[in-house]
This record gives sequence, structure tokens and C-alpha cells, in this order.
Amino acid sequence: MGFDALIIGAGIVGAACACELAATGLRVGVIEGDTVGGGATAAGMGHIVVMDDGAAQLALTRYSQTLWDALMEGAPAGHEYTRCGTIWVAADDEELEAAQLKHSLYSAHGIAGELLDSRALYDLEPRLRPGLAGGLLVEGDSVVYPPRSAALLLDRALLNGATLLRQTVTRLVPGGAQTEDGTTVYGDAVVIATGSRARELAPELPIVPKKGHLAITDRYPGFVRHQLVELGYVKNAHATSGDSVAFNVQPRSTGQLLIGSSRQFDAPDAQIDQHILATMLRRAFEYLPELRRLACIRFWTGFRAATPDGLPLIGHHPELAGVWLATGHEGLGITTSLGTAKLLAAQLLRHAPAIPVEPYLPSRAFHGMADV
Repeated sequence: MGFDALIIGAGIVGAACACELAATGLRVGVIEGDTVGGGATAAGMGHIVVMDDGAAQLALTRYSQTLWDALMEGAPAGHEYTRCGTIWVAADDEELEAAQLKHSLYSAHGIAGELLDSRALYDLEPRLRPGLAGGLLVEGDSVVYPPRSAALLLDRALLNGATLLRQTVTRLVPGGAQTEDGTTVYGDAVVIATGSRARELAPELPIVPKKGHLAITDRYPGFVRHQLVELGYVKNAHATSGDSVAFNVQPRSTGQLLIGSSRQFDAPDAQIDQHILATMLRRAFEYLPELRRLACIRFWTGFRAATPDGLPLIGHHPELAGVWLATGHEGLGITTSLGTAKLLAAQLLRHAPAIPVEPYLPSRAFHGMADV
């Protein structure tokens, strides 16, 4: 069995790549031995957000957000899409200055935002604790339910002729991949889109898993109306060592609240870390004291695929002929899945990309990138 493009992994990045490539007329195969949209996709918050930790991150997240906006013009309900916006919460005057800088940067790139003083912040989110300085409202940010989005993207790929193979890949072979039953599936291009598990197939990749915890409440419609994130989140999200937590609460279309976030290195066990979970929840209670009285119905963990520079690997593997990469997205895989698919397709088909691909090329991982 052979394909023009063989995609290993049917999380949201793999599904997006399959959707994009199948739409071009390529013969696309997708291999997934587990649940479509499982893994990190099922564990994520589904926040479609512009992030600005560097020009390359800003370019990819903004480009991807515009692709999500276009996609949602068709059938937003299926994705459980909510354009709730993000409020970056400033705890004090120093963080309010950081919000002002973020606002200026976003404005320079055509991203609408509104600086909030303390009064405006509490008008929008009265349940936040007293004494906060203000924040930045970015109205264009949104939320989807990631496993559902992955399934819908893959469904669209299948309608365009893609084939889903329910098998587990055990190793790469020249020109293809071998599955657990010994079958070899061939592809002119073999795309690794398996997130933090990419090193199982390509151990030379500079990817490490960052473990995260999440909690979800019962239904409390209207408790908060925006994704609420502390301005210290970015510093914690891109730390290269140690454990960290940050206030990050998301209103779901179901009326539930999704509570994050945490990051742990060197924690390969998927079990709940009670200390980290308790620390994460205490951080959330500091910002939203009334959260204490709500009922949480589930806790879980997931693993983000982190690269040393915080940017994904999108493009040809510089040392393996015919192997391509779409992995290493850390906590932005949901946001950047559509952009990743576009950039991968542009390279495979030798088309001009909508944004420069150079910052995301895997070749940088083999030429001077620091260890994680």
C-alpha cells in the first residue's frame, strides 16, 4: 500500500495536515493506532490564541488564527466554537505595563485589543479577586473542543479521498513505515505528527515532553465569560526547567470551566501529581476565589511536545530522506494546527507559503539549537 503522503498520527496536527493535503488531490494515508484526536489533543484546552513570545511565534499563531476564523464561518457548532476572547490579567502596575506593551505590539500587527483599567476589568469579570490593576482584552481569541475538531478535520480529509489505517507504527523504514503486524506502508512523503512521541520514531529529534494538569468543573454557565490568563503565564510556559503553574481558566460552551495550567519536566508518568494539582488550583483560587465552591468532575494530565526554542518543527527531516515533521508545538498545537498544515503543504508541493517557513524548519534542530 502506498501514498503520496503518509501521515503518522491523527491528533489535531496530523488531522489538519491530512485535510490540507487531501484537498490538493494527493493520495493521503493516515496511520493511527489509538483514538482520533487522542493524546495531547484530547488533553488540551483548545484555546485559539495569538502569542507573542518572539516574532516567529506571533506570525504562526496569528496566521493560524485567521485560518480558524475562516473555517468557523462554515460550521462552528460542530467544533463547539466560542469566540470568548482572552483577558490577560494584570495583577499590579508592573504587569499592567506589560499589558500595554503587548497591546502596542498587537496593534502594530493589526490585532485588535483593548486595555482595561481596574474598573473595566471588573465590569467584564466581576468574580476576579479585588485589587487587580487591569488587563488586556483580545476579543479575537476563541475556543474549540480539540478532539471534536480533530475528528471533523479528518472526516473532511476522508471525504477528499484520504485513507485511515487503524494500526500502530513501530518504526520507520526506507520509503515508509512498518506497523506492529509487520506490514510496511509506503509514502513518497512520510509525515511524523505524533507530538511528544515523535522521538519513538526519530530519537535524534530535540523534543521533550512537558507534563500538564487540567481540571474541569460541573456546569456553571456565565461564571466567567472570557478566557482568563495571568500575564505571568508566558514566562512559566516557556521555562526550560523546573515545575511551574499559572492561572488560566476557560469558559466552555457547555457551561463548564476548564482550569489550568501546569508544566513539569522529567515527569514521564501520566498519573496525577497531587502536589502540582493542588498548587495549580490554589493559583486559580487566588484569582477567582469563588472557584472554591464549584464542583470539579474530572482531573487529567497530558504531554506537550517541547523544542528548545519553543517553535515547532515543520518541514523535511534533514537527515532522513522522505521523512517530514509536523511536531514540537508545545502548548500551541491546537492553535497552530491549521497553519502547520498550510506550511507543510506549501513545502511538499513547492508552493510559496503565506508566511516565511524558515523559523520552523527542522534543519535548525541539527545546527546549533541548544539542548532542552
